[in-house]
Amino acid sequence: MGVAASVAAMLASAPVGVWAQGSETAGASAAPAAPGAPAASTPKEVRKANRALSRKVYAALAKHKEIEAGSISIVARDGAVTLNGTVTDASQIDTVAAIAKTVPGVKSVTNRLSVQRPIGE
Repeated sequence: MGVAASVAAMLASAPVGVWAQGSETAGASAAPAAPGAPAASTPKEVRKANRALSRKVYAALAKHKEIEAGSISIVARDGAVTLNGTVTDASQIDTVAAIAKTVPGVKSVTNRLSVQRPIGE
């Protein structure tokens, strides 16, 4: 019984993104962790939570009028946020990452932003 409890504890603390891969093994392993464990989400719930977090980051960026959030794509996976796209000024690269880090639910930020070059240069 002690081994089963240890395995269940390890599964409960495993990253949800691993379960979202859809493999049969991961789906079967997720069942023991379900009782009372918030990490035992279905792949559909995980995708919904990831989209909601992306929208929260977009909303936070939209509050800063100097940043063109439409030129930035945001991908969220289990609290890990990746920023892709362009900004108009080099100083905005760090600013966007800092804003993203302040959003509740964001655990880490990977910043892949670059400065947009003006047309003709």
